[in-house]
Amino acid sequence: MPTVQMSNEKSPRSRAEPISVALGKRLKQLRIEANRSQSELAFDCELDRTYISLIERGLANPSLWTLGTLAYALKTTVPNLLDGNHHVVKPSLGSPDRKRRVNQASHETKRDGTRRSQLR
Repeated sequence: MPTVQMSNEKSPRSRAEPISVALGKRLKQLRIEANRSQSELAFDCELDRTYISLIERGLANPSLWTLGTLAYALKTTVPNLLDGNHHVVKPSLGSPDRKRRVNQASHETKRDGTRRSQLR
């Protein structure tokens, strides 16, 4: 049986980005103000409790649909979920260790200095 070496270094997908951390803190704040557990919120949203935990820790990137469901269950609005979140996400600009998605378009720089997506 092969041995697996664990690295202490976090993978790019496990790094919490400031925009996600801010959303998670706000979600947790609203959930606690509503006197709801993660399990209760997850049940009402038809989500797994562990996913609520990942969002609150800034380790998950919920879709707009999910944000709408969370807002509905907490009797609030999506803008209220995002209240105070002023973070933006800079594009990776071709950095191999900083891609946000596996299917992110890569841009190659041509000889004339222009960039073009291979997807066009």
